[in-house]
Amino acid sequence: MTTKKTDNKAGFEIENQDEAMGLFGHGDENLKLIEKESGVKCAYRGKEVRLSGPRAEEVAELLKNFLQNLRRGQRITKSDIKYGLMLLGDGEKGAGLREGLDLKLCDGKGRPIKPRSPKQRDYVKALQKSDMTFAIGPAGTGKTYLAVAMAVHKFQEEAVRRIIICRPAVEAGEKLGFLPGDFQQKVDPYLRPIYDALFSILNPDKCARLLDRGVIEVAPLAFMRGRTLDDAFVIMDEAQNTTIEQMKMFLTRLGPNSSAVVTGDITQIDLPPDKRSGLIDASERLKKVKEIQFVYFSRRDVVRHELVAKIIKAYEGNAAE
Repeated sequence: MTTKKTDNKAGFEIENQDEAMGLFGHGDENLKLIEKESGVKCAYRGKEVRLSGPRAEEVAELLKNFLQNLRRGQRITKSDIKYGLMLLGDGEKGAGLREGLDLKLCDGKGRPIKPRSPKQRDYVKALQKSDMTFAIGPAGTGKTYLAVAMAVHKFQEEAVRRIIICRPAVEAGEKLGFLPGDFQQKVDPYLRPIYDALFSILNPDKCARLLDRGVIEVAPLAFMRGRTLDDAFVIMDEAQNTTIEQMKMFLTRLGPNSSAVVTGDITQIDLPPDKRSGLIDASERLKKVKEIQFVYFSRRDVVRHELVAKIIKAYEGNAAE
């Protein structure tokens, strides 16, 4: 599989029609996406793939990396293509090439849960190996979802007996006191994204039973004070909205046979201006503690709608100004 180089042209060979279908997608949808996003024209006949355009050689390398993934039994999706092209646009070498990593876990619809970017794979590895992991980065990068998926995986493997997930109930322009209902009804909207992740990964009926039994606990961060959390997988979400004191309180709750994950986006802090984020403080204080893993996400790891990555990039540009 050698690249044939001419001026603004490149090519490589595939082994059979099955590889062509796996690489280019049903109805050549992946091929059409590549042409639209990169400006490179792609054509294939028999075993030969030919590309022409200003970035033909770069796109050829990207497609060959995808072909390697395909030959290792990995499915190539439109999301993979979009992510590979984004990395290519950022000058990333080896774009599209990825190693296999499977959680051996399916979501509520039976679909396998797998990391969708190199940084997500680093994150899952950290969750598997470390007793404490910090995941810091923008919205939509899978920080909370993968943490919940790992919690469910470890519970199903009987590595832990319970799952505890908390969030600081910080007001973001809306006063809790003016919301209708009792205290639980007031804080539930702040915890809704966690319930969404749980219901996506677990059968809703099973999730409800585990919540009723207290095997899964979802609560405001304040409920963690004074407790020792043992035999548990503990997640603190939206950690950028903790104070330094709250972060210290949470981190010192960890008991025997427990793991903790702290997730947050330091670009979306809702604390008063005179309060320093406990997440920023902890990332500076604890960065030299070798037992603690830090994983930093960027817009390139966004797995929501492709517009989200572009929106984040636009805001990053404004911040730089």
